[in-house]
Amino acid sequence: MNLTFFKYQAFDSQGKIQIGQVNAESEREAIRILKGRKLTPIKIGKSKKSQESTRRKKISNRDLLDFTNGLCTLVEARIPLDRALRLLDGITESSAMKNLVLNLLGDLKEGKSLANAMEAHPTVFSKMYINIIRAGEEGGILHELLPDLAEFLETSAKTRQEIISAMIYPVVLLATGIISVLLLLVFVVPQFAVMFEDSGSEIPSSAAFLLNLSGFIQAYGIFMILAVALAIIFWQRLDHDNHSKMRKDEFLLSLPLIGALILYKESAIFARTLGALLGAGIPLIRGLIVSKEVILNSFLVSQLDQVEEDVRGGAGLGLSLEKTGIFPVLLHQLVAVGEESGRTSTILLKSADTFDNFVRNQMSAIVSALQPALIIFLAIAVGGITITMLSAVFSMNAVDF
Repeated sequence: MNLTFFKYQAFDSQGKIQIGQVNAESEREAIRILKGRKLTPIKIGKSKKSQESTRRKKISNRDLLDFTNGLCTLVEARIPLDRALRLLDGITESSAMKNLVLNLLGDLKEGKSLANAMEAHPTVFSKMYINIIRAGEEGGILHELLPDLAEFLETSAKTRQEIISAMIYPVVLLATGIISVLLLLVFVVPQFAVMFEDSGSEIPSSAAFLLNLSGFIQAYGIFMILAVALAIIFWQRLDHDNHSKMRKDEFLLSLPLIGALILYKESAIFARTLGALLGAGIPLIRGLIVSKEVILNSFLVSQLDQVEEDVRGGAGLGLSLEKTGIFPVLLHQLVAVGEESGRTSTILLKSADTFDNFVRNQMSAIVSALQPALIIFLAIAVGGITITMLSAVFSMNAVDF
């Protein structure tokens, strides 16, 4: 089993201060080891080298999903948490996950709950994840909640992967088209300029336009690249200020087609998170607070702030969502029905599936339309440049003849 380095200062039997490192599963065990060496520790803590190494290692979503599924299986078998973590440490292949499991096990041995131990790793475990674990520990129903949590992570990962996979081919095709056109304009078209100058004949207007465009790109191409880079940097810096980020996110929601995709994607995340939390027995207000933190669009977060205030004032969740005028009509209608029937959690999870399906179908339709459109664009751009320049050459030869 992997161990953690602890740096210590301790008195030996002769009263001299000893400085060194010891490997142990937890700080408490490190102290026991030092006492076994007849050392009296006066200062002990995790080695900075070990901590920096841990921070550099990134835990992927796949690692987290595998950890959750493994923990779910072991907990359902009624294996104690400390024993379950020991088994997970022995079977996981990711060194980063091994170190994480070791840290969690060390915190458990020091008397912390699993949820409190996970709070020390906010980049790995979301607040929703931690709150579900806490609810399971407090209610003694962790074995019932972990399967839902694993399913939540699996669905989220699947949706994210489908969107990424759908966009790979159009992005590659678009990049190929742009690079091909630029190569033609920068390296091929200028070769015709020399030919036209030697012939002394009049250059057709279409060929002259391409030659001028080629010259412009050669002269100012670096500035165009810098302008694009500055625009990207400016767009990203908008996220550093809360007001500008909110205006940016509101603008994105107002865009045709793209805005609807963002809205439904965020609505799916919100509904699935809140549904999972309510199903775990977490109160509605607490669930709303946690659910807001998994939403990326700050404008939608501001609307959920108002929803939270309205719910605190006694309004229903469905009515509060409807009042914002921004969330999908289906969401607040279904939530209202769920509140009446006492099945809000189930309705929210089903709504999330509906919104995910909408996003997948829309992405599929966009990609289906985008692929032939990009192919046609590439054919017109490359073919148009080639035909234009060759036509100019042929016309020049005809005049000479």
